[in-house]
Amino acid sequence: MIKTPMTELFGIKHPIMLAGANWITEPNIVAAVCNAGGLGILATARFGADKEEMRKNIRRIRELTDKPFGINQILMGPGAKEGVEVAIEERVPVFNYTLGKPWFIDQIHAYGGKVIGTTALSKHAIRAEQLGCDAITITGFEAAAHGATGTSMVLIPIVTSKVKIPVIAAGGFYDGRGLAAALTLGASGISMGTRFSLTKESVLHQNFKELCQKASEEDTLYSDVFDGMDGRALKNKAAIEMMKGGFPLFSAIKSAWEIKKQLKLSMARFIGLSFSMMKSDEEGESKNLFVQARQATGAILAEKAIYDGDMERGMLYAGQCIGGINDLPSVKELIERIIAEAEETIEATRKKVH
Repeated sequence: MIKTPMTELFGIKHPIMLAGANWITEPNIVAAVCNAGGLGILATARFGADKEEMRKNIRRIRELTDKPFGINQILMGPGAKEGVEVAIEERVPVFNYTLGKPWFIDQIHAYGGKVIGTTALSKHAIRAEQLGCDAITITGFEAAAHGATGTSMVLIPIVTSKVKIPVIAAGGFYDGRGLAAALTLGASGISMGTRFSLTKESVLHQNFKELCQKASEEDTLYSDVFDGMDGRALKNKAAIEMMKGGFPLFSAIKSAWEIKKQLKLSMARFIGLSFSMMKSDEEGESKNLFVQARQATGAILAEKAIYDGDMERGMLYAGQCIGGINDLPSVKELIERIIAEAEETIEATRKKVH
């Protein structure tokens, strides 16, 4: 057993967290990670402002596990205020936020909850600690979806030397050797999205599970074309077409309208959200209407991949670690394997050092 400040902080058995990957993390896989000793995180972006749908999913997790779990809330997205309100009302044990400044930390702490700030730059990790976060996730360039240009190898020791709270490493982790490396670099645990996507419990369509298992570390693309923000996606037909350039205005508008309906936003709320997103994010960068339209397009294409297995039009966020993944274990099998391999790696490393 590997005990770290992360396991002690959250009351979990293993220092492994399920990344809050939108569309992928739903109650079954969240609970499976929790029951296997890790920290399961439910991504809430797809609920938009639908408080009852979010509440239903949180309560479903509680039906499936009695272990600590968390939610991931994008603070610049639709439904952020509602998401925070539901999390507090339901007394969610762990609140993981991204893309924004948390105004609710004291309210989470009031009922004994913990707050994780997800960052990609050392300056934002430092700021998250100053704001009162209990832990930080630092995301390396290798990760699926959104990250900056710093790699995990560089970011982990920099951040862990500058903050005192537990740091959870994300980006490029998929096995026990990676966990051992993260611990050696100063992290208290790891977060995995791509690796958990390729398990028996994952809702990811079999078409894309098979495609990912055949891929190498070279089979991802990094660009802002997928949803307007720098991110990494699986190299497939849809992603390659998006990389060719040009802005598909008609499809973007259509996608934005579809997202409005899915998230159950009124026209006034939808327009208001557009203007609020145009102001600034946690990095002080403006989001123009083109970025927002790309985000809508990216969301629709991701759904086509994850749920429909559409090999022609579906686009999947995936990390570089797909090059090392070639099987589909259960969540429990995966976590047990990672812990055993990490312990073996740490012991073998000790023996090599004289």
